[in-house]
Amino acid sequence: MFSNDIGIDLGTANTLVYLKGHGIVINEPSVVVVNQKTGQIIAVGAEAKQMLGRTPGHIRAVRPIVDGVISDFEVTEEMLTYLINKTEKISKKFIRPRVIVGVPTGITNVEIRAVEDAARSAGAREVYIIEEPMSAAIGIRLPVKDAVGSVIVDIGGGTTDVAVISLSGVVCSKNLKIAGDLLNTNIVNYMKDEFKLLIGERTAENIKIAIGTVSEGSPMEAEVRGRDLVTGLPRQVIVTDSDIREAIMPSILGLVDGIKEVLETTPPELLSDVIHRGLVLSGGGALLRGLDAMIQNTIKIPVYVAEDPLTAVARGAGVILDDFDSYKEVLLNTDDTSVPR
Repeated sequence: MFSNDIGIDLGTANTLVYLKGHGIVINEPSVVVVNQKTGQIIAVGAEAKQMLGRTPGHIRAVRPIVDGVISDFEVTEEMLTYLINKTEKISKKFIRPRVIVGVPTGITNVEIRAVEDAARSAGAREVYIIEEPMSAAIGIRLPVKDAVGSVIVDIGGGTTDVAVISLSGVVCSKNLKIAGDLLNTNIVNYMKDEFKLLIGERTAENIKIAIGTVSEGSPMEAEVRGRDLVTGLPRQVIVTDSDIREAIMPSILGLVDGIKEVLETTPPELLSDVIHRGLVLSGGGALLRGLDAMIQNTIKIPVYVAEDPLTAVARGAGVILDDFDSYKEVLLNTDDTSVPR
């Protein structure tokens, strides 16, 4: 009554904030622009992303979350302060908020402590940590508390989490560095090698969203502008969906191998559930055209894309905040001790 409950999906590419009673109130890129002369934060989120690759020497655009883990503590703290303050303005309360933060699986105790400290310094009264695939599974209403196996593949910007969940816990999981950012890098490298054209990461991401696909279908093409590596002058080329497929396919096959590895270590009783219930894709990477069909054809298990996969983790944090006591056991820490179970 006197304080807000906030859920934060602290992602490599985007950070989403859920405010209890209001739903998802913030969905902004995890980018901060810093003036190195004064140490001041100039912009955060969408405004900062517009400045990526376009700043003068003394102004630096920073992505403080790398592979789902805090790489720049002070900038992350500033970003969280900005997000929490922006959220608190929507619903003013007397006491500092209670916050749940989503982190990748396989995160170390030191990294968990860094997330907690950053959230506390940003103004949180209590900080709880949850693994992102667990939060995503709760967000898309999988029966995580039951004695049945649910497999979720959360494909984010920096990492992909593959997890088998049963009885409010992660039975086996794998954290892969194959995710949206790597696909962007694949496209940048392919453009260099095949077209002798240098493009930025933002351009690569826009191409991936526009014509990226892992299955052959109706042909698509896009105009790409960049710098000619031979002449050094601006140049424009036409790229087709088959070019992008060729660029990202090795990484996609690595992702499928990672899913296979998790299924190979899954107890047989849970595997029988998985064959029946299938596997669910969440996160922004789940939107890549044809990915669900390709995984299904390879592992011979039904594959579904979650409804609104981008917001699954933040929605899961919201479900936990709405019924905190019954979901307490899925959290990695109890706030007072800050020690993972």
